[in-house]
Amino acid sequence: MPNTATVDSQSSIGPASLDHRTLWQRVHEHLREEIISGRLAPGTELQEVALARSLGVSRGPVREALGRLATEGLVAIRPRRGAVVRALSNEEFIEAYQVREALEMMAVRLAVPRLTAEDLVAMEGLIDEMASRGEAEDVQGFFEANTEFHERFFQIAGNRMLSELYRQVRGQIDRHRLRSLELRGNLRRSIEEHRAILWAARTGDIERTVRLASDHIRVPQIQLLVEDHGLASADGGSK
Repeated sequence: MPNTATVDSQSSIGPASLDHRTLWQRVHEHLREEIISGRLAPGTELQEVALARSLGVSRGPVREALGRLATEGLVAIRPRRGAVVRALSNEEFIEAYQVREALEMMAVRLAVPRLTAEDLVAMEGLIDEMASRGEAEDVQGFFEANTEFHERFFQIAGNRMLSELYRQVRGQIDRHRLRSLELRGNLRRSIEEHRAILWAARTGDIERTVRLASDHIRVPQIQLLVEDHGLASADGGSK
């Protein structure tokens, strides 16, 4: 039987919570984090009544939140059956990485001329954090520092729409962090690539920084394409 969502009843989603966001936005952010973290796994059913009860809200905000999650590709809405957390196919995973690559190339191009000494120090610190987390085999900590490093380019670029699009795509990819790591090979290689990207940014070489960032993001895509090609060849040979 499919899993059914269970949400921490101690969550501060309810209207008493001091928060400038609307109630549906708070429900959305909460569920989004549960999905991205993997606590709500692909295939988990998200029933409005159960979610509303556990979060202490009415069904309206839950329904709106689920609708937003559906537009982001994180859940699928099934008529008269509620929502379910979506899984990404290999094809969709490749597409997500392709979109991320295009967005990040633009962000890097806009951000490099704006980088300050403080930005460079902060980003170097994030790489060091990745390295220490990797040595400790703290994969979650590694990915948190990794995500913050890449988000810095979007923050510095100063394009709000670009940042929002990136956030949506990153939400898709981050649900499969272990899969991404498996495709990349190891953490050490990733750290070396980040250091190369930052070195190019420090010199002010926009095109080199863009190219290195693109190459870095493309590694999992290439591996997925190789896997798909291998599977296709195997299927063809069995006929």
